Amino acid sequence: MLMHQGLGLDTFNDLPRRKAVHALYECCCSVTWASRVAEKRRYRSRAELFSVAAAELNELSENDVDSLASTLPEPSKVCTVMDFDTREALGTAARAYEQRFGYAYVASLLFAPESLEPREILVDLGHRLDNDDPTERSVMLGELAKINNIRLERLLGPEGGWPRY
Repeated sequence: MLMHQGLGLDTFNDLPRRKAVHALYECCCSVTWASRVAEKRRYRSRAELFSVAAAELNELSENDVDSLASTLPEPSKVCTVMDFDTREALGTAARAYEQRFGYAYVASLLFAPESLEPREILVDLGHRLDNDDPTERSVMLGELAKINNIRLERLLGPEGGWPRY
């Protein structure tokens, strides 16, 4: 659960550095990433913030990225409405993925639970297991960037942020 939601860009830009790092850490569980993105404030637009966030994600070490991937939920734990066989198939596929690539399966579609179909995840996992290592690493980083964007959108909320009561 995010503690910082609906701040708006101006309020985010005005946060003390420590609070900005904390808010960003909620979006991407990397102190390195959060510190770097906070350091580059004052952002003139959401697009600029998202661009810097993606660039800084790509600058993380492989160990940092693997650590970050391990903080995300497993597919079988996100999909709560599924039969036993589907849950088992998801668990097996996720383990095969981790064994094949050495890091956890990351997919932005896991962050839209209202429209999530377990079979969609199985299909995605199946396709991605066919990737070579460099291709999958690139796909995984792209998925991490999408997840960060989803969380940054929540952090910022609507244009101007939510009203403070």
